[in-house]
Amino acid sequence: MTDPIPVLFIHGLWLHSSSWQPWIDLFQQEGYAPSAPGWPGDPDTVEEARQNPESIADHGIDDVVEHYAAIVRGMESLPILVGHSFGGMIAQKLLGQDLALAAVAVDAAQIKGVLPLPLSALRSTLPVFKNPANKHRAVSLTAEQFRFAFGNAISQEESDALFEQWTIPAPGKPLFEAAAANFNPHSPAKVETENSGRGPLLLMSGGKDHTVPETVTRATLKQYRRSEAVTEFMTFPDRGHSLTVDGGWREVADQALAWLRRQDLDTAR
Repeated sequence: MTDPIPVLFIHGLWLHSSSWQPWIDLFQQEGYAPSAPGWPGDPDTVEEARQNPESIADHGIDDVVEHYAAIVRGMESLPILVGHSFGGMIAQKLLGQDLALAAVAVDAAQIKGVLPLPLSALRSTLPVFKNPANKHRAVSLTAEQFRFAFGNAISQEESDALFEQWTIPAPGKPLFEAAAANFNPHSPAKVETENSGRGPLLLMSGGKDHTVPETVTRATLKQYRRSEAVTEFMTFPDRGHSLTVDGGWREVADQALAWLRRQDLDTAR
């Protein structure tokens, strides 16, 4: 019997990698070999991350990409990548570099070339941008800020529970880099969108997402128009940025699994 296909889950800002555990359990049941390594500097637990924000601070997009690229290069076979928010951007960059079989990018952060900048996205990231010094710091959200950025499509009670369970400080640097992407020809937010030899990509979007509104994801899809590789879009009209961790996570995960099956990426090799 051959080994199962590995799957790497990549978290975004403000959520700990352990928030992927329900997805890991499901993908394992479906015959994959899943794991969710954290970003560089991420402590092993939510509590440790909250107590040691300096370990997370000042890591930029390139640092995170190289961190996961090194993990991939140490694997016996290329993985499928599933990323949320900035993890979705990281997954796209690695896929564009031919370091993945396929990628699922859920509410992925804005890549270079994407122009829409909705007001809700600006408000969601204001806790970082209100102080330029935050570029080199780790920034935490309040429960109220998390409610707007992540939990606006769920109840206040569920949003507060997710905030308590999964949130950690996040480095401000990736947000500053993404914000300046369209003014920097060498931006780390640049993705190889014209690569026609890469594996398939699924862009998923929450229709009520404040942090990465659907207009941003649709604009991201257009960036791939010159690639002949499979690039597909899927929306969940009533979901917000918390869609990977809230009570409706299973619907998103099931759709990702169904899409992987359609790409013939559901069997052990």
